[in-house]
Amino acid sequence: MLSRAAQTVLRPFWRLTRGLTMGAQGIVIDASDRVLMVRHGYRPGWHFPGGGVEWGETLLTALRRELEEEAGVIVGETADLHGVFANFEKFPGDHIAVFVVRAWSRPTIPAPNMEIRETAFFAIDALPEDATPPARRRLAEIFGDTATRETW
Repeated sequence: MLSRAAQTVLRPFWRLTRGLTMGAQGIVIDASDRVLMVRHGYRPGWHFPGGGVEWGETLLTALRRELEEEAGVIVGETADLHGVFANFEKFPGDHIAVFVVRAWSRPTIPAPNMEIRETAFFAIDALPEDATPPARRRLAEIFGDTATRETW
């Protein structure tokens, strides 16, 4: 995974060479309906684990790779697509596919590192104060009665 500095340097190049960038994030839900979130070393707040889709990867391949790298989560038989969301604040062609993952295992938990400082499960009604607004919106869409928006 690229550092924030590398992403900042490469973003203008990506804008010239890519019409679209894609990310894949997973809402990993445990048996108690708690959700897994990560705290990064390069940006504030709690987020869902995930990251960019690399050349030659499908969305599901990227999701599986990112969940294992960031949180030690091995996706089971299926992950359900919740939606694809435009993230135009960062880049006018950026989109994030969000999957709901209920079938999974976690044989090991990666040690904190420069990218992922912390991972934790949270009850929907007890999210950390600095859970990001997009994460809160997605959870309201899945667990509440909020309509799904097309923007991040």
